This record gives sequence, C-alpha cells and structure tokens, in this order.
Amino acid sequence: MEEHGSGLRRVLVLAFCVAGIWSAYIYQGFLQETLSTKRFGPDGKRFEHFAFLNLAQNVVCLVWSYIMIKLWSSSSNRGAPWWTYWSAGITNTIGPAMGIEALKYISYPAQVLAKSSKMIPVMLMGTLVYGIRYTFPEYICTSLVAGGVSTFALMKTSSKTISKLAHPNAPLGYGLCFLNLAFDGFTNATQDSITARYPKTSAWGIMLGMNLWGTIYNIIYMFGWPHGSGFEAVQFCKQHPEAAWDIFLYCLCGAVGQNFIFLTISQFGSLANTTITTTRKFVSIVVSSLLSGNPLSTKQWGCVLMVFSGLSYQIYLKWRKLQRLQKKRKT
Repeated sequence: MEEHGSGLRRVLVLAFCVAGIWSAYIYQGFLQETLSTKRFGPDGKRFEHFAFLNLAQNVVCLVWSYIMIKLWSSSSNRGAPWWTYWSAGITNTIGPAMGIEALKYISYPAQVLAKSSKMIPVMLMGTLVYGIRYTFPEYICTSLVAGGVSTFALMKTSSKTISKLAHPNAPLGYGLCFLNLAFDGFTNATQDSITARYPKTSAWGIMLGMNLWGTIYNIIYMFGWPHGSGFEAVQFCKQHPEAAWDIFLYCLCGAVGQNFIFLTISQFGSLANTTITTTRKFVSIVVSSLLSGNPLSTKQWGCVLMVFSGLSYQIYLKWRKLQRLQKKRKT
C-alpha cells in the first residue's frame, strides 16, 4: 500500500512538472512571437530591441536564483566561484540573442524547428573533431531531423506569415538559429566542465552565476554609451506600457520554467526533462499555428512530424541505453 502511494505521488509530481514546463514555455513562446510581430500603440511601432529581452530575463532570473539560494541552500555548500562563469556567460548572452533576433526574419514555427536540430552540430563536431563513431539508428535520427528542417526551410511560407515579419529573410534567420545552437553547445560544455570541477555546485548556483555575467554583459552592451539601444528600449516601454507588461511576463515565464526544469531533473533525471521539453516544442508550433495566425501547409506539417519523429526516436534510444546501464549495475 505504501509503494502504491509513493508511485502515485511520483506520477502527480511528474504531471505537475509537465504542466509547469509546458505552460511556462508555451506562453513564453507566444509572448516572444507577439513582441516580434505585433505593432504597439496608435503609432503602430514594432519592438525591435530584442537584446533588452535577454537583459530583462537575466535580471529576473538573477534575483530569483539569489532568493532560492538564500531560502534553500545551506551555508556550508561551497559551489563554483562566481568568476568561473564568465566565458559561458558570454556565449549564453550572444546565443539566445541570436535566436530571438531570428524572429525578425523567419516565423516562430520555423525558429522552433531550426533550434530543435541541436543534435546535428553536436554529431558533426563529434565526428570531425573528436573522431566519435555513432550508431546507425543515431544517423537515422539525425537524417530525419536534418531532412525535415531543410525541406521546411525550402518551402514557401504563406504570405500572411511573411506580412507579420519585420524583415523577411529566411537564409539570415536560419543562419542566426544555427549560430544560436553553436553557442548553446559551448555554453552546455562549459557548464558541464564547471560542475565536474566543483561537484557541490547547485542548480541555483549555476543559474546565479550565468545570469550575473549575462546581466553585466548586456548592461555594458545596451547602456555602455550615451546612445545605446537600452535607452531606446526603455523609452519604447514608457511609451507603450503594453509591451513593458509583455516583457515582464516573458521574463517571469522563463524563471518559472527553469524552476520546473530543475525540479524535473532532480526528481526524474535529464531524460525525462528532454522528453518533456521536446514535446513542448511540438505543442508550441501547434499553438502558434492556431492562435498566432501562422498557418502551415500540409507539406510543412509533414516536415514538422518528420523532425519530431527523429527527436522521439532519439529519446527512445537514450531510454534503451539507460535501461541497459541499470541492468548492468544490478548484475
């Protein structure tokens, strides 16, 4: 009876994590798309200072992680020093900025799909630089994802979607997305290196260090000279309070989403988190198409299914590998 209660409790916690991650990031994606396509106020101006979104997100997450450390972390827990995050802070500042900037040139579904192909640069780097050999099923996954993204990129976007973009330019938009993936790869590798050197580093400590440097870099970039874009962004928010409110909600969604991701990883592992975030991306595309007026053709939906079939197969392969490892440990 006790085991049944424990199992039910884990199911409820997992459902809570899924609901938290989906609701936070799907709504954040909707706000991101709104900020990149909507015309605000009677003057019909667009918000084009997307680096300001990163700065606002950094500040909110910095404050949030500091509060969580004070509330939950013990004083004896000595993690990585704050200065160790400086290089990851640079790439974590530039990468997401490029991803958001891409929304000027391509639609939100196209951006989500392009950013879902993270395994492609990882496998290329692994093969060319480190000589890693991958299995045939792993190549099938990559081929599905690469084929789906490439075909989607080559298809004609609807005129309704193009009319909402600030500066339609598919090659530039996809290029920014793949640069975003490259910077993300370096960020993740650096974070892994830091946690390996300082095993007592908590998730909140990583969040604090990353957002501290992100805040420093973005403040210098946006407010480091008299006519920096940060002053224009603040002025735009003063003139258009609706945009300021959307930015605040965008940042809050990011902070809440990170909390649920950390909870999922701590309770169920990174594989469960990967599954939840991957399915969330698919749902984001569906929600965007239904609510934001970005209609996809039947062929484009075929490409979306192709990409997420590859991602789902990759998750299944990771699950099988994990099961085999667990069996070996038991024997």
